[in-house]
Amino acid sequence: MYTILIVEDDKDIREILKTYLKIENFEIVEAESLTSLRNILHQEKNIDILLLDLMLPDGNAVDEIPKIRSSNKDLGIIIISALNADREIILGIESGADDYITKPFNPREVTARVRALLKRIKKEENDKLVFGSLEIYHDSYTVIYKNEPIELTAKEFEILSLLSRNPDKIFSRDQIIDEIWFGDEYITDRVIDVHISMLRSKIGKEWIKTIRNIGYKFNKNAEAMFVPNKEEDNNE
Repeated sequence: MYTILIVEDDKDIREILKTYLKIENFEIVEAESLTSLRNILHQEKNIDILLLDLMLPDGNAVDEIPKIRSSNKDLGIIIISALNADREIILGIESGADDYITKPFNPREVTARVRALLKRIKKEENDKLVFGSLEIYHDSYTVIYKNEPIELTAKEFEILSLLSRNPDKIFSRDQIIDEIWFGDEYITDRVIDVHISMLRSKIGKEWIKTIRNIGYKFNKNAEAMFVPNKEEDNNE
């Protein structure tokens, strides 16, 4: 599980970010000032991403970024700030931030940027997941099953990637829409069901479980539990 440190003095903004990031199963740590930021980074050694507001009660955090970067080289830093002039954005990036998001922001965009940054800085760890003879290569959108490449559409792969990265979590159809289509109002539950059906036809029904009246869940133990010719529920 990855840990996100939110540094923001506005409680409402912190709550919005927490709500959306927890959907991704991230661990959340909070700070309201530069002082609390320094204390947390001194005590906590497992912070993966820093979401950093610049204008904090005890100073401008842009001056703190080089210090943070010098002692936390593997830490991902995303600035989220109301300062939206080009010079502010350039200064933030040149100071050592990996990304810059201006306020007001779309929280789904923030989660997408966090995922993208994690993918980049944790590339070796995140690139490949193996479940028996099912291999999922996230960076290249490639799936190998029983030593054969499986042709998936981009959205089919993204759904498989979302479920397989979180094998202990049940995703509702609405959560899948939020994560893959960023809440597009024109995407319906039926669209999700069709994509799941296509995925199952390509990799096997046993890999994605239907949790009745809730949603879908990846079955990481599919091969160990699968019995050929077993009669399956028509709804799965």
